[in-house]
Amino acid sequence: MAIWAIVPAAGQGKRMGASVPKQHLPINGKTVLQYSLERLARVRALAGLVLVLHPDDGTPMSADLPDTLPVLIARGGNERCHSVLNALNILESKSASDDWILVHDAARPCLRAAEVDGLLEAVCNHDVGGLLAAPVSDTLKKVNDKGEVVGTVSRSLLHKALTPQVFRFNILRRALKLAAKQNTIMTDESAAVESLGLSPLVVRGSTDNIKITHTSDLFLAELIIKRQISLGLEKP
Repeated sequence: MAIWAIVPAAGQGKRMGASVPKQHLPINGKTVLQYSLERLARVRALAGLVLVLHPDDGTPMSADLPDTLPVLIARGGNERCHSVLNALNILESKSASDDWILVHDAARPCLRAAEVDGLLEAVCNHDVGGLLAAPVSDTLKKVNDKGEVVGTVSRSLLHKALTPQVFRFNILRRALKLAAKQNTIMTDESAAVESLGLSPLVVRGSTDNIKITHTSDLFLAELIIKRQISLGLEKP
């Protein structure tokens, strides 16, 4: 059975307020997207990768793409879940129903390849699949529409979803096709799979695996990447 990666990179990053989408912003001389793709390309088990781009992005520069595995290009949809479904449709003729599909955010450049290996090892005998996630460390408050606290939420069983998330091809495609048919927007692949009544496996992920959302995250990602390299956790 094969393992394919999908990287949805069609978002426009409006919350960043930058002139270009966040995945194309620079960190240490490379773009956010370059780091994310390079980190994934170091996972030896991958058969190939599907990069999902916004129609306005045009053809990616060869320097931006890893040269160690096949890369296919898919057209982005209106939402992330539509983009991932477009990528799955491209893989339909290349994947078996029980192949693994690993989806990783383009805006998570600090992923360590060792974490992906750990995730794949953890789910290899699981019927559904799973995701990297980190326990919530902050105290959570529930508020009303006036912004007033109405309760404190127990964090003991709560986790923050990260990526990659990995699921069987047939399960993920069925979940996303159903969501599209019902006009339901899924913010991550696990939510789509959960809607089928299935229970993905949670695998502990590192707090290094941040998502670039605000301008300040670029500086934090730069520090994390430099530290990972200095400690020998990742290659330059």
